Amino acid sequence: MSATPVANAQVDDPRTLRRVITASSVGTLIEWYDFYLFGALATIIGREFFPPGNEVVGFLSALATFAVGFLVRPFGALVFGRLGDIVGRKHTFLVTLSLMGISTVLIGLVPTYAQIGVIAPTLLVLLRALQGLALGGEYGGAATYVAEHSPPNQRGFYTSFIQTTATLGLFVSLLVLLSTERIMGKEAFDGGGWRIPFLLSAVLLIVSITIRLKMSESPLFAKLKSEGTTSTNPLRESFVNPENRRLVLLALFGATAGQGVIWYTGQFYAMSFMEKILKLPRDGVWMTVGAALLLATPLFIVFGRLSDRIGRKKVMLTGMGLAILLYLPLFQLMTLAGANPEQPQWVLLGALVFIQVVFVTMVYGPVAAFLVELFPTRIRYTSMSLPYHIGNGVFGGLVPLISSAVVANTGNKLSGLFYPLAIATMTFLIALKYLPETAGQLHGDEH
Repeated sequence: MSATPVANAQVDDPRTLRRVITASSVGTLIEWYDFYLFGALATIIGREFFPPGNEVVGFLSALATFAVGFLVRPFGALVFGRLGDIVGRKHTFLVTLSLMGISTVLIGLVPTYAQIGVIAPTLLVLLRALQGLALGGEYGGAATYVAEHSPPNQRGFYTSFIQTTATLGLFVSLLVLLSTERIMGKEAFDGGGWRIPFLLSAVLLIVSITIRLKMSESPLFAKLKSEGTTSTNPLRESFVNPENRRLVLLALFGATAGQGVIWYTGQFYAMSFMEKILKLPRDGVWMTVGAALLLATPLFIVFGRLSDRIGRKKVMLTGMGLAILLYLPLFQLMTLAGANPEQPQWVLLGALVFIQVVFVTMVYGPVAAFLVELFPTRIRYTSMSLPYHIGNGVFGGLVPLISSAVVANTGNKLSGLFYPLAIATMTFLIALKYLPETAGQLHGDEH
């Protein structure tokens, strides 16, 4: 891979950088909030929108619908990545934000299975797919936008703020759900109050669009556009050109697939494991996971900054290796700590989830900077979005469904870890041998 530093491309004004990070992060956080409400409410959605009679089937059906959003994300990456490389970063993620917000509000309005029958899950799947399309276009735009404003020697630090938004989005969704349930009471919440967090997205959408309308285009893309050198066919350049196609495959199998399963195992599956497999009280699970997420979130920035100093590859591989070695003992300890659902050891459970989120921050904190640096500006939005969303949306996003199904079929509480461990190990070995170090560089032809 030919990589060269890019001079005079970044923005040196700290106030401008702060505005860029704030505008990008707020919108992306809201999109993650919208996306993860569904997963946190899988138990209720399974009961409300699918045929009654079998709780396990209803829950797995809800997880399968949740997974639809992940499976569609790569298509969103292609559609909006292409748009972002042709039209621009700013306008594209205004569209993705609007699509996500509207879809989320509409989920809060869909009648239940008891009211309209099979039309209910059909509408739910359609809206979940639209959410996936929107998120498929959002992340690549936000990460690219921030990175293209950042000084080369601080790109990991500045993009790490975008990396906090996925975990913070999950945390905010749990906080809103828990607050709504506490205010209304469990019975009222289960009876319809669960819709309120979805409807709240209308307000968040207006706030975020107002902020993003004040943004300007990224300097690197604006430079290409003024020179008339933007790509006319970013999909072809990204996936037909042999050199770039090799980089896309390397980014997927040597970085994002393993990073994706670690993200969803350490946060989402840990939550599902406690609620559905250990049968612990829902509000206690939400509070425990929320506290771990809040305490660990600053580490995204710590490891993003560290990757500027010692390299992206070292930080990501360390986090991945630790997860591979420690997942089984950590989940064994979680099983022991939650052995008595009447008196679970919440502090120990919180500490065990926190350790898993630390692994998440190590593999996820530097990955935006790594992906941005791997691909040329003219096709960066498209090229980085596809491997990111296949790695996270398909390999990672299917963790809750596959792992829960494996446990349901085998009866072994720890058997759900086999899938994420296999993917993470594959990625670790490929990365160890083939992954390049990109810190402080940008690929190829931007100057």
